[in-house]
Amino acid sequence: MGAVKRGAGNEAVVPLSDEDRIGLFRDMALIREFEEQVQRSYLEGLVHGTTHLCNGQEAVSVGVAKALRDDDYVTYTYRGHGQCLARGMDLEAAFGELFGRETGVCGGLGGSMHLTDMDRGLIGAFGIVGAGLPVAVGAGLSAQLAGREQVSACFFGDGATNIGAFHEAMNLAQVWKLPLIFVCENNLYGEFSHISHTTPYEDLTIRAAGYAMTTAAVDGNDVEAVYAVAYPAVARARGGGGPTFIECKTYRHRGHSRTDPAKYRDPAEVEAWMKRDPLILHRAELIAAGLVTDAEADRIIGAARDRAKTAAAVAASAPWPSAEQDFMAATFA
Repeated sequence: MGAVKRGAGNEAVVPLSDEDRIGLFRDMALIREFEEQVQRSYLEGLVHGTTHLCNGQEAVSVGVAKALRDDDYVTYTYRGHGQCLARGMDLEAAFGELFGRETGVCGGLGGSMHLTDMDRGLIGAFGIVGAGLPVAVGAGLSAQLAGREQVSACFFGDGATNIGAFHEAMNLAQVWKLPLIFVCENNLYGEFSHISHTTPYEDLTIRAAGYAMTTAAVDGNDVEAVYAVAYPAVARARGGGGPTFIECKTYRHRGHSRTDPAKYRDPAEVEAWMKRDPLILHRAELIAAGLVTDAEADRIIGAARDRAKTAAAVAASAPWPSAEQDFMAATFA
């Protein structure tokens, strides 16, 4: 599936250099190996509470992040490890947070579902479906009122398009022409329910039509295609042209959370999507273009795996938060 643009604007896309293209693969590999290490760490008893892994959806995070500036805002869901790493979150601090350690990016008090790093514009991961939408609107409004030319990018799943906060956020963003990018990660399932059981259609750009909003639909497993629609949308928002709704059609490789074996999915469906793994697709493109060899691609993945293992080991040896920190967090939560 190639990128399909629907009124995404005439802003020119800055071409990706050869190094950029390799970098996209490197970033996706790091996210994949981070998530694989999270799963291993959970089985070792290091991760307490639930986890929601984004294996298979890496191209969305990496493609959009490539189009953003360092000072832009990002909100995301409980399946948001990919967005955090794509924005440059430190691996040891990320693992420290998942392990509940003092060195975690939130002092070990937020866990997997609440990774936040204000220095990188990561202003909120949300455990409540759709909760990041109004926050993203607020961030976009603040940037607009202050004249900072920042963009607010909001990631959410297909299920969030059925709730009231989604429609309120879309309406306000369009009426006020906010510098906002709505990024829908349509992985076909809202927890355990196929989209056909909860929504009258699977092409969710239709939802944005009700707000006369610029839209783009894209193959969410093609990282360069994601970048190609995200870049003009971001440029348009930054220039005062208002928001864009981007639907990224993708697929999560694992169940909804760590306790979900995903037996509700048709094995043939899973097999078909696994063949469209974003790392497999982009790796093939890089090899075909002569930018990497098979062995070099393997080394990139191996280096990412080593980084994740090392970061997890360092985080596992870090101290726990003090009783005073726990008390203050509970008091002011």
